[in-house]
Amino acid sequence: MKPVAIFRHAPSEGPGLLADYLNERGIPWQLVRIDAGEAVPDAAAGFSGLAFMGGPMSVNDDLPWIAPVLALIRDAVAREIPVLGHCLGGQLMSKALGGVVTRNPVKEIGWGRVAVAESAAARDWFGEVRAFQAFHWHGETFSLPPGAELLLSSQHCAHQAYSLGKHLALQCHIEMTEAMIRDWCAVGADEIAAAPDSPAVQTVGQMQAEMADQLPQLHAVSQRLYGHWVSGLRD
Repeated sequence: MKPVAIFRHAPSEGPGLLADYLNERGIPWQLVRIDAGEAVPDAAAGFSGLAFMGGPMSVNDDLPWIAPVLALIRDAVAREIPVLGHCLGGQLMSKALGGVVTRNPVKEIGWGRVAVAESAAARDWFGEVRAFQAFHWHGETFSLPPGAELLLSSQHCAHQAYSLGKHLALQCHIEMTEAMIRDWCAVGADEIAAAPDSPAVQTVGQMQAEMADQLPQLHAVSQRLYGHWVSGLRD
């Protein structure tokens, strides 16, 4: 089986639970370290799927790797090779496929409830789950590209996830581990401190205090979504 290519855009924003899921099932994967200057592959044909992680930059920034990534996403979709995006990754998918990425009304940082849409597509991806506490860290949001179906929304962000056939884009984070949350809280301490009045930004103490209760259900959701996504991987 060809490997899944996982694209990392910042050292602290690795694959987390996605890597655990693939390893447990013997699915090969390859990490492409965009943050370390590794080249974006020219084509998607060498991979069974593409997964894009988060990052602090904007898809609208003038960065040399963004245009090749957008072209690679379009190539994968044309070849029916599944694409998966987490936060920045979902925004890259939206921009590549005809959507736009703009500022969200407020920053979302920390735990927050997301609601699953009432649709056949949402049931395919989420099964009986109707709402859950996701982890958030974003200041921008994506629109739905043509043909996409909305899967998730929250009080502070209307577009939390969408599907386009076998492709899945998430604004929220389902890949989180306890170590990642602690690391992000340290790296992003200034960003948290700069938004004390946002109704959707938790303190470091609040985020970490909720980990024991929220991570098990988040892991269950991630298992469901990753399972549905890998069922579409190409050989």
